[in-house]
Amino acid sequence: MNKETIKILEYNKILEALKGYALSEMAKERIEALEPMVDINAIEKQLRETTEARAIIDRSSSVPLHSLSGIKKIKEKLGKGSNLLPEELEAISTLLREGKRLKIFMEDKAFEAPMVSTYAQSIYELTDLTEEIDRCIFRGRVEDKASGELCKLRKKIAVLEDRIKTKLDSVLRNPKYRDYLQDNLVSMRNGRYVIPVKSQYKHNLQGSVQDMSTSGSTVFIEPEQVKKAQDELNIARIEEEKEVYKILSSLTVMVESSERELSINIETMANYDFIFAKAKYSKTIDGRAVKLNTNKYICINSGRHPLLGRSAVPLDFNIGNGYRSLVITGPNTGGKTVVLKTVGLLTMMVQSGLHVSVGEGSEFAIFADILADIGDGQSIEQSLSTFSSHIKNIISIINCSDPYTLVIIDEVGSGTDPAEGMGIATAVLEDIYKRGATLLATTHYSEIKEFAEASEGFKNGCMEFDINTLKPLYRLKIGEPGESNALYIALRLGMDKNLIERAHQITYKEFKEYDEYKPLAEVVETKPDLQHEEMIKKLESASKYEALAREQKKKGSFNIGDCVYISTMDRTGIVCELQNGKGEVGVMVMKKKFKINHKRLSLYIEGEELYPEDYDFDIVFESVENRKKNKIMNKRHVEGMEIKKD
Repeated sequence: MNKETIKILEYNKILEALKGYALSEMAKERIEALEPMVDINAIEKQLRETTEARAIIDRSSSVPLHSLSGIKKIKEKLGKGSNLLPEELEAISTLLREGKRLKIFMEDKAFEAPMVSTYAQSIYELTDLTEEIDRCIFRGRVEDKASGELCKLRKKIAVLEDRIKTKLDSVLRNPKYRDYLQDNLVSMRNGRYVIPVKSQYKHNLQGSVQDMSTSGSTVFIEPEQVKKAQDELNIARIEEEKEVYKILSSLTVMVESSERELSINIETMANYDFIFAKAKYSKTIDGRAVKLNTNKYICINSGRHPLLGRSAVPLDFNIGNGYRSLVITGPNTGGKTVVLKTVGLLTMMVQSGLHVSVGEGSEFAIFADILADIGDGQSIEQSLSTFSSHIKNIISIINCSDPYTLVIIDEVGSGTDPAEGMGIATAVLEDIYKRGATLLATTHYSEIKEFAEASEGFKNGCMEFDINTLKPLYRLKIGEPGESNALYIALRLGMDKNLIERAHQITYKEFKEYDEYKPLAEVVETKPDLQHEEMIKKLESASKYEALAREQKKKGSFNIGDCVYISTMDRTGIVCELQNGKGEVGVMVMKKKFKINHKRLSLYIEGEELYPEDYDFDIVFESVENRKKNKIMNKRHVEGMEIKKD
């Protein structure tokens, strides 16, 4: 089925939800590969499986399924010449016992699940293999009783270990060696029992050094008294390993001889996991099986989009009986797109053998393909690239349309000039209908509603809207075109009645009084907010600033005391020195003087507005200290006194 449609209708989200109910990786892989089928017999079989499994879990909440964890890797090892590990053999035994439990569980389910219950009959119990593994393996270890030789060897090992520990304890307790020991304990190095001895006394104790600490302060010595017993112990351990290998080899051969039966058990368990995952999902969404047909007839009673759940308004929908093209109109956010996605997604789910959330009496047609073009119907504007993509998709849909196809188009012809868009939409709907496809489309064009009303095989539908509350009802009404509620909505939201009546006259070339509906009670006269008034003040200030800038440009220079805006510093300053030959103007900013190119300055407030005529600018530009010195020096000469200019 069309991959783009699978993505658009969010079919993959259904599979992800379904995987959450599967235990085994094998079942999850099967769910990932699940696609809508076209064979009505295969679909009916899978729906029946889901229905029977649902009946079982409605009665029995716990089904004895095995997770098959690690089984796949174990199976891959068979026949490769390597022995199975004890834990792997235990996993095989657990699988066989769970298979037997499942088989017993299904024995009394024949009435409610006659087909699904029979699958368990293919499970092999392999009692001899299970008993032999359980006899030889326990908690990931080969049991002593697995063979007489192994039992004998392990008793010998126990005796030797006890003998060695006894001798080592006597060494540790001997006062002769007390000062030589680093610690009063027995440990193991290189598979041999040792005691820790201080490095400086390693020659005072007879024995062989097996290891040394990282610091070098301690050596681990095997005393001479236990060497012979230790050698015997190591030989016994080697013999034990050989016997364990022999036992594991025997068990592995038994498993390999039953590989075919194990494969059938694994496949059966994975199949049950897959079927019961579908049943659990069905219970979650309150799903049910539906009737199928090949007559292109769809009847949905109280259908809900599975990703919306119980919050979705139930959908009643039908097509294919007397008409096979439905054109839906209605306001934005009224639920048109949800209707399209619900019909498309439920059809895909049914053809995948899944239950859907619908009422009794619902029926679905089998389609070879579902083609969809659904964009963001809530976007404010659509760019040329969006329109191009939309048209390319429509062209592809037209080329693939045939009597075995369900076509779903949202906002057909949108994204371009309304007149041309309406023409494209009408032509597209006509062509797809002539090719025999079942068609479901939405539109805002009133001309399309008229076209659907007059054309054979077409039907109008609309999303219901409550004009009193200005809220969509999310209910589809088939047989009637949707009315334009824009003027009524604008009136209810407080737009002037005269404007509404004028809009109606422009649109419909007739006069109509709008006295039927009044503005909503909560609609009150609005006033410009504070932010708006603040922006007006800024605009007036900016205009004044611009006029000053133009005036200064005419003058061509700045005067002492002018307040100027410095673009590079994004702040204002006061002109303290006239422009020099380099085009630089002295400007005081935050009590600091800068030389700034006149091109970087613009007049902000003229100096004559800031300071009175004949104002002494030394007060602004000179420091207090310099002003005092200047006053003194104007009266008399003072040796060594000087005024420094920045």
